Formats: sequence, structure tokens, C-alpha cells
Amino acid sequence: MSMALFRAVFACPQQPIPTPRLSRPHIIRSDYQECSMSRPIDYDNSRAALCNCIVSSPLGASHHPNGLHKITGGSEGLHRRRLKEVRHLLEKVEKGSLESLVMVDALQRLGIAYHFEEEIKSILHEHLLISTFDGYPGNISLYEASLRFRLLRQEGYFMPADIFEGFMTKEKSTVGYVFDLKLWKDIFGLMSMYEASHLGIQGEDILDEAADFSKRALILSVANDIKGTSSQILKELVSNTLSNPFHKSLPRFTSKSVQGYFAWPYEWTGAFGELAISDTNLVQSINQIEIRQISKWWSDLGLAKELKFARDQPMKWYMWPMAILPDPKLSQERQDLTKAIAMIYIIDDIFDVYGSLDELTLFAQAINRWECNEELPNYMKACFRALDDIINDVSFNVFEKHGWNPTDLIRKSWARLCDAFLVEARWFTSRHSPLADEYLKNAIVSSGVHIVMVHSFAFLSESVNQHSLEMMLNNFPGISSSTGEILRLWDDLGSAKDENQEGHDGSYLDYYMKENPSCSLKGARDHMKEMISDAWKSLNKEFLFPDPFSPSLVRISLNTARMVPLMYDYDENHHLQRIEEYMKSVLHV
Repeated sequence: MSMALFRAVFACPQQPIPTPRLSRPHIIRSDYQECSMSRPIDYDNSRAALCNCIVSSPLGASHHPNGLHKITGGSEGLHRRRLKEVRHLLEKVEKGSLESLVMVDALQRLGIAYHFEEEIKSILHEHLLISTFDGYPGNISLYEASLRFRLLRQEGYFMPADIFEGFMTKEKSTVGYVFDLKLWKDIFGLMSMYEASHLGIQGEDILDEAADFSKRALILSVANDIKGTSSQILKELVSNTLSNPFHKSLPRFTSKSVQGYFAWPYEWTGAFGELAISDTNLVQSINQIEIRQISKWWSDLGLAKELKFARDQPMKWYMWPMAILPDPKLSQERQDLTKAIAMIYIIDDIFDVYGSLDELTLFAQAINRWECNEELPNYMKACFRALDDIINDVSFNVFEKHGWNPTDLIRKSWARLCDAFLVEARWFTSRHSPLADEYLKNAIVSSGVHIVMVHSFAFLSESVNQHSLEMMLNNFPGISSSTGEILRLWDDLGSAKDENQEGHDGSYLDYYMKENPSCSLKGARDHMKEMISDAWKSLNKEFLFPDPFSPSLVRISLNTARMVPLMYDYDENHHLQRIEEYMKSVLHV
């Protein structure tokens, strides 16, 4: 179907949306040469080993019609051989061993796990069976127990948190149990438990205790100067673990030159590191091409000239989809989502820094009716037309790929966003100071997260049925609200505003302190951090119990939440230093 025919057919009110037929992702498998495995190293005698996967300059690339990009020269064949080698190593390892868990962890930290989804599922399924039928034997290390717990939960298996009770002892001076003080010497075990504690949901107090205990012990270990020849490496590992727990981080942003840390000197780390380098080059080449395409689209659109008051940051907008949709095959989806995110920022600026209340009311009404009337000022007409074109393009791409039309769903999500923007504009104009909870309820919508989730729902088209459609259309599901709360509270915690923006946004921090005059600034900020922690627990629950949405969609919500601290980490000069450094050193923009 052509775009013109699509517009003609779907210009009328939307019909019930049919459920598309879904298929599992196709994973290419190949025969491979026999390759020897190394003998696992005893945990108690192990030392930290650092696999330096230095990010080299991107290789040349040409556009490939299936959304991937072909590496030029002999690099494509080299990458394929490295994939075969690592796949063979994964199939050869003993599935229920500690080494197999370490391999899965390494693949995920290096960002290459997406190549080996079936192999990883096979390994983790074996560990699930071991945990279910054999439990956790008394001689299992804290490191292994924590790692297995975390990896299984990250795969969507609900592992009971009471496995950590085996590492607690009865405290004579208090009622109840505490973690055994002997664990203070187990640096790797403590790091593993701290990482695992971030997979908790509401009511799992033992994971909160695990987080507090391991954090205090690790901080003390650094303060007391870890002994041994690997002390500097261990310090870096501890610092990175505390600052960037894996579940809440995006590994490609957490280090300038090192892709992954390994506390296990297996021989296969070299093969993993080499694949990570070539895969990084491949992904970077894709990102660079997409950035050029986005830059051209933004320039051709002309809104930067039409709306001089609005932000002009296409590279920053692209960083969201780059992190949210990391699969190289989703090139078109990343570009479409970048365009939608660009419009979130632009429309936010219209409501926040430029439009009068009368104009904003007209614009919100036009979005709700989806009708660009003549009463709108020219700059709003230009914005409406740009948004309409983007939605039509997205809907056409989804229809061609998945066989259903998401236009009505996407339009209504934009209407909800503009209504939330209008509420904030009316508060400011009338000098109304809402209650903190009233502000937050609206601010979660105005965060724009639901727009991202609706578009991603359409892109993936997994688990599309009447129930999931109604949840997206008429409700505000947890995958949107929890991530929206994390984003809004992180934004309001920041002391620095966005670059060159002098808007009229409220702040949960200000409203909460006004509502609670006896509360100190530190107390209010601690309260907000606790709220962020609770929102993460809600998001974890959404992933463990994803109905009616697919785990893939919930992962997009998780990735969005993981990106939030980076996108709101402004320095005193109002710049996103880590994001800008990544763009310069890796993407060369």
C-alpha cells in the first residue's frame, strides 16, 4: 500500500484494530569449529581481571536494506567468525555451572547479549531448574547466589528473595536476623548482592537490607584501602558497582574506554572482548548513519527557523531512542521515535516558554479534534502539520510491517499530553500552587513517557489485542506511569535547568516543601529519592508480571528509566557532560 492510499483509507474514523500475526525473531545459526574451554578458576582464589575492550574508531559502513548496515572490507567476515566462536563457547559450557552465569553476565555487560538470546535462555533455564528443585545448597557462595538471582530476575523469572536468608545470622542484641559480618571480607560477593538488590519489588524488605548492608561494607572496604596486587582494579569495580548498578544502568555510557569488567580470568574473556569491539564498531556505524538522516530530516523540516524560541537539539533527542531501542535491526523505529521525541520537546517549549494561554487552549483543542483550524497562529499550524506528518509516517510503517493502523491510538496519546501541558500553563497563569501529589499526577503525563511507550507498542506490535489496546488507549499503565514518575522526580531533583531554557515548570520539590514547611531541603530530597526507589520497584514488578504487555515492551520502559539520570545530569554550566562526551568520542558528532 502506498502512503497516498494509506492516507486515503485511514482518513476516516478508525475501525477496530485487528490483532496481527506475530512471529518469533529469527536467529541465524551456523556450524562452527571445535574450540577448547578453559578450566574454571576457584572463586576463593580468584583475583579481579579487567578486560580492556577499548572502543576503537568506527569502521566504514554502507546502508543495508533490512535496517542493518554492512561493515565494509573484511570486517564483516571477521565479525561473523567471532560470533561463531562465542556461540560455540556458550554451547560448550556446562549449563548449570557458575561459569555459565559469569558468561551471561559478561555478554550483557558488553552489550552483545542480543546475538545469543536462545543460548542465554537455555543456560538460565537450567539454573531455574536447579533453583526450583535443588534450592540453594548451604555451600554456595554469596557471589553465585546473588548472580543467579539477578540474572534469572532480569530474564523475567520471579525468584524468591528469601534465598538471602541463608547469609544471615541471629543477632543477640536485637530481635530478628542480620547479615553475617563475615561477609564484609567477601568483596565480589558484596558487589554481586548489591547488584541483585536492585531487582526488588514492594514488600521485599530483605533486599532493602541487602542493599544497605552491602553498600556500607563496600564503602568501608574502599575507605580502608583494599589490599592485594589488584587493589586499584577492585576499587574501580567497587566504585562502578555503587555508582552504576547494572540493572539501572546503560553499560555503553558508564565508562569512557572500558566496555566491561570481569572478576573472573577465564580464557574466553578475550573472545568476548574481541566480539564486543567489532560489534561496537558495527553499532556505531549504524548510529552515525541514523544521525545523519535525522539531521537532514530536522533541517528539511524547517521548524528550527520557524520556532526560534524552541530547543534545537536533534542529537540529544536521538540519544533517547539509541538507548531505548538498542537492537541494530530497529533502525527505522529509532528514527521514527526520534521524530516523536523531538515534537515532545518542541510542544513543551510552546506551552512552557512562548504561547499565550488563549493560544495554548486553541492548540490543545486542535490536537484533541485533530483538526488544524484557521484560528491557530502560524507557528502552531507549522507544528501541527509536522506532527501530523510524523504520525502518518509512523502509522504507515507500522501498517506495512505489522498489518494494523495505530493512528487513533497515537493521536489520543498526543491529546492527553497536550491536555497535561495545558493544565500546567493554567496553573502558572493563575498563580495556582497545586499540592505536591496533584502536581506529580499531572507531571507524570506531561513527562512524555507515555508517548514513547505508545509509539514503541506500535513499533513492536507484540501482544497486540483488545485488552492491551484498551490499556494503552484509555488507561495509563504502570510501564508509563512508573517511568514517568522516575523521570519527573529526577528532573525536579536537579539543580540545573536545561540549556537556555527559562520556562515556567513547577517542581515537586518546591510544592512538597511548601506543603511541609517544617521539612528541610535534605529531608525533601531524601523523600523524593525514596519515591524514585519505590517507582523502580513498581517497574520491576511490571517486568516480572508483564501482562498484558510483552517483556520486550517493558524492557523499553526499563531502558527509558535507565537513561533518565544521564539526560538530567546537568553540570554547573547547564551541559550534559557524559552525554556530550559520548557523542564526541564514540559517535563523532
